[in-house]
Amino acid sequence: MISRVALVTGAGRNIGRAIALALARESAAVVVNVRSNAQEAQAVVREIEAAGGQAMASLADVSDRDAVDAMIAQVRQRYGRLDVLVNNAAVREETPFGQMEFEAWRHALAVCLDGAFHCTQAALPLLQASGQASVINIGGLTAHTGASRRVHVVTAKAGLVGMTRALASELSPQGITVNCVAPGLIDTARPGGRTPHHHAAQRTLVGRAGAPEEVAEAVCWLAGSHARYVTGQVIHVNGGAYLGG
Repeated sequence: MISRVALVTGAGRNIGRAIALALARESAAVVVNVRSNAQEAQAVVREIEAAGGQAMASLADVSDRDAVDAMIAQVRQRYGRLDVLVNNAAVREETPFGQMEFEAWRHALAVCLDGAFHCTQAALPLLQASGQASVINIGGLTAHTGASRRVHVVTAKAGLVGMTRALASELSPQGITVNCVAPGLIDTARPGGRTPHHHAAQRTLVGRAGAPEEVAEAVCWLAGSHARYVTGQVIHVNGGAYLGG
């Protein structure tokens, strides 16, 4: 029996996949969103179902409002509710600022920031009906420390922090908590196996990189009943690589 319905964007791999699996273990039915890779989405759905959970795949580019509206309509038709929204879809490209095309700048903001706007606004009626909904934005370490070659991504992720605080203020009377989880130095698969440039300048206190599952645990806690007094916060999961507030 499902306890909640959760939508996780960018859930085909890495942190998004770990979040989808963790929420399913907590008895949530999970909508596994990917932009275009249906095989990745179906693989996560099969993994959830093999463990006895419920899930569905949804292909949608979160920067496309029509696509997002169609995805939310799918959720409404399939489950009739939505209790947890995890805005995880992101771009992680690295380009020196002097060589960055405006299109790359806009693409990062469109996916990370506009995508969170579209998904949260489109899902709002379902979240309001829940009475105990949670919106969790996945930020990043570099939004707080800065990083070279990532001005577009850092700007987008920093914007999510402001969005988190503003929405927490506005939506709390409707029973919706809004928080941000900021991962740092997480061991994930990357195109070509490249290590991000900023990793060379940062070290964790615990002496290792984090795992996607450790980020997922923070998301599950924020989405659960024990975190209803927590809203408007940035929860850092970075092994001590950043100690600010």
